[in-house]
Amino acid sequence: MTAIHPILILATAFVAVFLQAACDGLRGWLGVQVDLLPALVVYTALRTHLATLALLAIWGGLAFDALSMNPLGVTILPLFLVGLALHVRRDLILREQPFAQFVLGAAAGGLTPTLAVLLLLTAGHSPLLGWGSVWQLVVLGLASGALTPLVFLLFDASARTLSYRRKTESSFRPDRDIRRGRT
Repeated sequence: MTAIHPILILATAFVAVFLQAACDGLRGWLGVQVDLLPALVVYTALRTHLATLALLAIWGGLAFDALSMNPLGVTILPLFLVGLALHVRRDLILREQPFAQFVLGAAAGGLTPTLAVLLLLTAGHSPLLGWGSVWQLVVLGLASGALTPLVFLLFDASARTLSYRRKTESSFRPDRDIRRGRT
């Protein structure tokens, strides 16, 4: 894996957080701002190294908190914990299946804001909670689940396009004629 892949992930996180803050398209219609960071965390946890996951959690969490009303740094820990739980068990996860990607994205999309609210409550803040919060968690989970297979498709295609495959050379040529017996 080349260095372009983690840089592309971090740049996508920055652009996604900026677009979330700048565009109100779905917020007015659904009542919820769709978040792309949990889908990126699922992809990063299943495809890259732990260092890239930590960088994404820090970079994306700080960018998200800077453009929202969250205290600075409160989103870092939920993003990292969700990613770490996936990264530790990534050999057991069916990460190539779109349905599994959807389920993991939906779980991450619902769990990340829940952990952030728990951190806020633990720190003594009083976030606005009510029955609408359940609607918001459901929409965030479903939206993140729907975006996760798209993130996998996008980054797998970019990895194939921007990186090279090493050619394995062998002394055996497939067009070589093997003669057996006495000649």
